[in-house]
Amino acid sequence: MEEDTVQRIGIIGVGEIGRAVVEGLRNGGGASPDVFLSPRGARTAAELSERFEGVHVCADNQGVLDRSDLVIIAVRRQDHHEALAGLKMDDDKTVISLMAGVAIEDLRRTLATGAPIVRAVPLPAVRECRSVTVTCPSHPVVDSLFEQLGGALPVADEGAFNVFSALTGTLTAHYAYLATLTSWATDHDIAPDTADRYVRGLFQNVGRSLSDETRPLHQLAAGHETPRGNNERIRTTWFDPANAAALKKALDGLLADLK
Repeated sequence: MEEDTVQRIGIIGVGEIGRAVVEGLRNGGGASPDVFLSPRGARTAAELSERFEGVHVCADNQGVLDRSDLVIIAVRRQDHHEALAGLKMDDDKTVISLMAGVAIEDLRRTLATGAPIVRAVPLPAVRECRSVTVTCPSHPVVDSLFEQLGGALPVADEGAFNVFSALTGTLTAHYAYLATLTSWATDHDIAPDTADRYVRGLFQNVGRSLSDETRPLHQLAAGHETPRGNNERIRTTWFDPANAAALKKALDGLLADLK
């Protein structure tokens, strides 16, 4: 495909991220390509086709390939051989792989295709067109698609891509951290809904401060502290060097698996 826009997008594996991509395409106000969904994730696919004009559910994965210019593969890593076995893909397609831990050449052998293959790691916030998506390698059609969904961050090699992919594995730990804060407050006789509301408000404000890209993260942290203040006390007594080292060790382990 020579153009930077695509008219027909197929998605194989319609889970949470597949749903978010479809919703982002329809909610973003830009071009709205026809979307062809695999029957895998049948309930989600059927619901999306009912909600949005131009979204269709195909009988099988080969039907998705045959009808699409760009194909997004969003099945689980452990399921991809079964889901993709026997498919015939023309070289004039463009493939986006959302599968963590599956290298481009491994997927190329599975698909037996010369089509361009780009890895990407979109997050659920693409449904609101406000999440930057890492891609590898840069490709004009793929980068244009993710710019429409909130931004594209191309990286040159799969080693760097895997680092970013590992970083996405920290999201639910952040939510669990917030849940622990609310649980601590309820242990001290604060009503659960009150604690939940306050913690959400605290960290929504943190999220807004992150939009200030003129200051690096360590400066943002320092800007919220006073010497010997409450924030400094928790950071130095709980998030100490041993705690930071344990987090980096966990990320190193995940990165090793992704390689």
